[in-house]
Amino acid sequence: MTDYDVLRVFCAPNGGYGNELGVVRDGSRMPDEAERQAFAGKLGFSETVFVDDPERGVIDIYTPTLRLPFAGHPCVGSAWLLDVPELVTPAGVVGARQDGEFCWIEARAEWAPPRTLRQYASAAEVDALPVPPPGEWIYAWAWEDEPAGRVRARGFPGRDDGITEDEATGAAALLLTDRLGRALNITQGAGSQILTAPQPHGWVELGGRVILER
Repeated sequence: MTDYDVLRVFCAPNGGYGNELGVVRDGSRMPDEAERQAFAGKLGFSETVFVDDPERGVIDIYTPTLRLPFAGHPCVGSAWLLDVPELVTPAGVVGARQDGEFCWIEARAEWAPPRTLRQYASAAEVDALPVPPPGEWIYAWAWEDEPAGRVRARGFPGRDDGITEDEATGAAALLLTDRLGRALNITQGAGSQILTAPQPHGWVELGGRVILER
């Protein structure tokens, strides 16, 4: 069995929740894309990262069923684990920095996979949503405190791979921040926390707490 780490990304202030991420630090042991895809499917995390060059931060990201050029929580988790100033993804170079308990990346909204951003009238409506049938990727959100930028969100991948709800979705938070044009403090899933901040020239910062699970 290939060695891999398990992280929780976008944890709550008490260290709970967060979205699990598998990271294969020595991606050279599994260079074939089909083999990587099969391994990601076997692990069953919403995403698994293969590190192709730990010093340069070159990474390759997979869901259980497809390869992604960019994804938020895998980049935040990988940046924290590798402690590098940038990551190299097929989508582009992602800036990275550590700031106390938070790890931040800087990326562009156009790198994010398509998501349907669906606003609801209240956080209670978002909480009460049933899981929709497979189809489009839906990011359901509502203001908890609009002046303060606090958002309640849930992510439904709409895929038929066993992941019915994503606990914390950085790419969708990136898209929402780009659309609203303001910094956000997002509570997603059961209690994960995602922080965002728009930057000049179309960049967005995305940050959260990361914990090494095993």
